[in-house]
Amino acid sequence: MSEESVTESIKAPDFELEATRDGKIRLSDLGGKTVVLYFYPRDNTPGCTQEGQEFRDLYPRFRELGVEVLGVSRDTLASHEKFAAKQEFPFPLLADPEEEVCNAYGVLKEKNMYGKKVWGIERSTFVIDAEGVIRHAHRKVKVDGHVEQVLEEVKGLAG
Repeated sequence: MSEESVTESIKAPDFELEATRDGKIRLSDLGGKTVVLYFYPRDNTPGCTQEGQEFRDLYPRFRELGVEVLGVSRDTLASHEKFAAKQEFPFPLLADPEEEVCNAYGVLKEKNMYGKKVWGIERSTFVIDAEGVIRHAHRKVKVDGHVEQVLEEVKGLAG
């Protein structure tokens, strides 16, 4: 699917990926729960660490609302395990080294890195309701204030 086809009000593309904490996670197995699916560029980088820490710090409030938080990047499961342990993330990180889920959600973008064009993940977050429908799609996410905004959105779904 292209970026344009993964938007609000459509059924979220299903997937199964290796994950920290739980082994494998299939999105459709979480039916009945609201899911915050966030894509981030890379483990142990400043922005990705800050975003993960903010999800970690607000995670109890997400759980009170019955919401599951899932982080996805192209890093390996071993990298995720170290990152999650170091940052004490209480939610799973999903490894997508084959870029299948990144492509399904249209989050891979061409970027300039030191004058060279490379493909990387554009920081993006999708709020998926209990029926598996995308209710909020955020692209080109700026970390500051983002997690609080997502928490307010899921409160709106619960209420």
